[in-house]
Amino acid sequence: MNVFDYMEEKWKDNEAPLASRMRPTTLEEVVGQEEIIGEGKLLYRAIKADKLSSIILYGPPGVGKTTLAKVIANTTKANFYQVNATTAGKKDMEAVVEDAKQNIATKGSKSILFIDEIHRFNKSQQDFLLPYVEDGTIILIGATTENPYFEVNSALLSRSRIFELKPLSKENILTLIHRTFESDKGVKSFNAKITDDAADFLARVSDGDARAALNAIELAVLTTEKGKDGIINIDLNVAEQCIQKRAIKYDKDGDNHYDTISAFIKSLRGSDPDAALYYLAKMLSAGEDIKFIARRMMISASEDVGNANPMAICVATSVAQAVERVGLPEARIILAQAATYIASSPKSNASYLGLEKAMGIVNEKGNLTIPSYLRGTHKGAENLGRGIGYKYAHDYPNHYVDQQYLPNEIKDVKFYEPTDIGYEEKIREYFKKIGRKK
Repeated sequence: MNVFDYMEEKWKDNEAPLASRMRPTTLEEVVGQEEIIGEGKLLYRAIKADKLSSIILYGPPGVGKTTLAKVIANTTKANFYQVNATTAGKKDMEAVVEDAKQNIATKGSKSILFIDEIHRFNKSQQDFLLPYVEDGTIILIGATTENPYFEVNSALLSRSRIFELKPLSKENILTLIHRTFESDKGVKSFNAKITDDAADFLARVSDGDARAALNAIELAVLTTEKGKDGIINIDLNVAEQCIQKRAIKYDKDGDNHYDTISAFIKSLRGSDPDAALYYLAKMLSAGEDIKFIARRMMISASEDVGNANPMAICVATSVAQAVERVGLPEARIILAQAATYIASSPKSNASYLGLEKAMGIVNEKGNLTIPSYLRGTHKGAENLGRGIGYKYAHDYPNHYVDQQYLPNEIKDVKFYEPTDIGYEEKIREYFKKIGRKK
């Protein structure tokens, strides 16, 4: 280490942002993520044994992706390189690759390349890495907040193992907060203390993001005067001032968009109006397109409610028209009505399942012959025997007559099997009354 590197390290130890100073350097110091780096887990063993292969670390901000890369850097005997995809270009990667080749040739040592925000690399930049990852010239560690299956080339993914990091729990954040006040790297030298309710508040509103909590603590300590006892006291009032309300984590083109609408639809299907309203509120707060929400409710009304409550599709369709005419903010009330109506309706997917079964047979058997008596009599077709022998249902009791409508090859197949729930129970009763075998 030369004098410049030494001075840089000293600066990092004393002047770097608190979140950076408190970053763990060993696996034992890492808080949370026990599912992937708990003792005995695959990634834990690979890091400890210095046998790491290419990996993608995926998760929201502040959960420890860069921290884990730094721990690997401190643990491995391999040469460690770091670039940020927001500022690095192809030349930066070419330089790393050349170094990695020299490391193999001269020292027989491995090289690890950590790329932060890897999803910001375009396809050609990612493709450049592929042969060097494949032949082992470099071991890739990519970090991304975006779903790697959407944003990282499939060829790179197939050569990497994906580890998803989850938001830290409230207890994890509390551990980090107390560690910060007790550590020399933290705010111990400021003679600062935090009350339990202030710590609990920061742990709760940081929404699993350690960096958010530590940034708030740093601001609180640096802007709060010492009391008469010489102590900087961080109470609830100070904590509330130093952390802004957390924005809803929601990217209209990313995971949160798909995850939230998925949870919303599953809540409707699961007859839980409370959960449906929560996810509706989350989407509205994040600025989701109200027409998109309305369209998905129309689908749910037919797919999941169906004939158990035929009014559901009518309500959903009316709501879709109404929200376009009314707009926000009042449209949210209309959406809430549809959401609670669909969630509270009896459910049946019999129509949907029947169609899927019918589509399967159409794809399997092709164009089966329609019975001649069901076929049209247009343009002289009657001379070919078309339509002859057809029984007109309204000429018979109950406006029903037993007659084969399906092609001969599938005449006994049942597609629609109404349940005994909601209006479909009446459908079953109707079939029973007219003597239709169903």
